[in-house]
Amino acid sequence: MTHVLPSQTAEHSHRTGLIFVFLAGVLWSTVGLGIRLIEEAVVWQILLYRSVSLSALLFAVVWLRTGKSPISHIRRTGWPAVIAGLSLVAAYAGGIYAIQATSVANAMLLFATAPFMTAVLGWVVLQEAVRKATWIAIFVALAGIGIMVADKSAGAALSGSLAAIGSALGFAIFTVALRWGKSGEMLPAVFLSGVFAILITAVICLSLGLPLVLSPRDGGIAMGMGVFQVGAGLILYTLGSRTLPAAELTLLSLAEVLLGPFWVWLFLGETATLNTLIGGAILLAAIAGNAVSGARRKPPPITAP
Repeated sequence: MTHVLPSQTAEHSHRTGLIFVFLAGVLWSTVGLGIRLIEEAVVWQILLYRSVSLSALLFAVVWLRTGKSPISHIRRTGWPAVIAGLSLVAAYAGGIYAIQATSVANAMLLFATAPFMTAVLGWVVLQEAVRKATWIAIFVALAGIGIMVADKSAGAALSGSLAAIGSALGFAIFTVALRWGKSGEMLPAVFLSGVFAILITAVICLSLGLPLVLSPRDGGIAMGMGVFQVGAGLILYTLGSRTLPAAELTLLSLAEVLLGPFWVWLFLGETATLNTLIGGAILLAAIAGNAVSGARRKPPPITAP
């Protein structure tokens, strides 16, 4: 009879977690390509269709995992779940608009500032301590952002960059709201964000005279993004992140940032400006440096789920 040692189980769980989180990043990185392939739909129409498929998928997944509907989890969390859901709607809308208005590389790199915004918001709202190394990384990241937007002083490129920063802020508020509500489960709040997005974007589309029926191509791509790009990515991240230290999660998240521009370059020939590349490199160095310094300071234990 073969006995599996606890260390072997932990190692297997860690390896599985690495694969799941990396695959989540790969799926998330396709958002830019998906939006570029849409021909006519605008941000509100894309978000409406994407939210319909995302909400349906997450309702089924949460029910199968817990035996309860997402609504029961949301009721238990209360107002923090509502705030988290609404902040994600803003993050989604800003993210889609940013990719439509500026380069995918520029948008994806600015999305990556969300962990730094989370640290500052956690310090202000929840009185969570922020390490000195993180403060240094934040200022380095700000320098990188300054270089990235220096050549985007007007027009759609500037509004796209601002929308990307707003999207990162939305994700930061989402994370802090879940911490405030002491919720260890993100999927019900993401489901709620999908419901909110359906209601909000439907009203916006009707008020602007935008058709609710999209072409089969645009509608199919948007709904496919809800299932495969957002939904499946979240599920893999939720399963994999339980066995990984925070530093490894941060470093693995860079796969999304690096692969996003790669896909649109590979399939569509889209490139980034020199300012975006230089500023982005500084930003990525700040993110990686902060993660590595955190790992050296206090490596979290790796345990089986």
